[in-house]
Amino acid sequence: MMSSDHIIKQTKHWISSFIINYTICPFARTPFTHDTIYYAVVGSSSIEECLYTVFSECERLDNTSDIETTFLIYPNLFQDFNDYLDFLTLAENLLNIHNYDGIYQLASFHPMYRFDNEDETEAASYTNRSPYPMLHLIRETSISKALASFPHPEQIPQNNIALTKKLGTNKLQTILNTALNKPF
Repeated sequence: MMSSDHIIKQTKHWISSFIINYTICPFARTPFTHDTIYYAVVGSSSIEECLYTVFSECERLDNTSDIETTFLIYPNLFQDFNDYLDFLTLAENLLNIHNYDGIYQLASFHPMYRFDNEDETEAASYTNRSPYPMLHLIRETSISKALASFPHPEQIPQNNIALTKKLGTNKLQTILNTALNKPF
C-alpha cells in the first residue's frame, strides 16, 4: 500500500503535468504555485466516514483563509464509477443539508470518468480523469472572482474537448499513467 505522501505527490504531478500544463483549468496555476491547495488522502472504507471528511474539510476551509481549495483523494474506494457517482450525489446533498450550497462547489474526478451518454473511450472524458477517485472542494467566491477576470469562461469546456480530441486517448492515457507510475 502506498503512503499518503506518495499519493499526494502523484496527484500533484497530475495537476501540474495535465491540468496546468494543458490549461484544462485556467485558474489552477495560482493556487498550485502558491501552495494554497490542501490534499487529504481518505483511507476509510466507510461511506459515512468519507462524508464526514467532506464536511470536516468544509469546516477547515471555513476556518482557514490561507487554503484556497481542497482535494479529497479516495485511493481505496469508489473504483467503480457508478459507486463514485452515488457518493458524489451524497456529498452534494451533504453540502446542501449543511447550508454549504453556494459557499463551496464540488468538482469530480475519477480514473474512469465519462460524461453522460458518452463511450468510456471518448477523449473528452479525460478532462475529469484523475489518478484516483477525488472530490475537489472549491470556494464559490474564488470561482466567481476567477470567472469575472477571464474572457469567455463559457468556452472552457469546448476548448478542453477540442484539446483532448486533438491529443487523443493514447496520449491522454499516457499522461495519466505517468502520474501513477512516476517514482518520487
